[in-house]
Amino acid sequence: MLVVSNFFMTLANIIDFILMAYMWIIIGRAIISWVNADPYNPIVRFLYEATEPVLSRIRKMLPVSVGGIDFSPMILIVVIMFLQSFVVTTLKQFAMGMG
Repeated sequence: MLVVSNFFMTLANIIDFILMAYMWIIIGRAIISWVNADPYNPIVRFLYEATEPVLSRIRKMLPVSVGGIDFSPMILIVVIMFLQSFVVTTLKQFAMGMG
């Protein structure tokens, strides 16, 4: 059971890392939107292409633009924080219970 426990602990850590990295990508996208960044810059294009599919779904489901301010990145960050709190913690507790 030790191998399975280690597997779930590692899986939880990987999911936590991916969610944290994506949250920083979203924050980078929000910061880039405040300045007049070159849309042909590879970094700007990466930030846009990595986040726009998810953010556009949130915008379609909820009218999150109030007064010209787009709150979809904030909603996505809250969802990521929920996933980190619930999924990652649950996986870690499950792994500890097995060990």
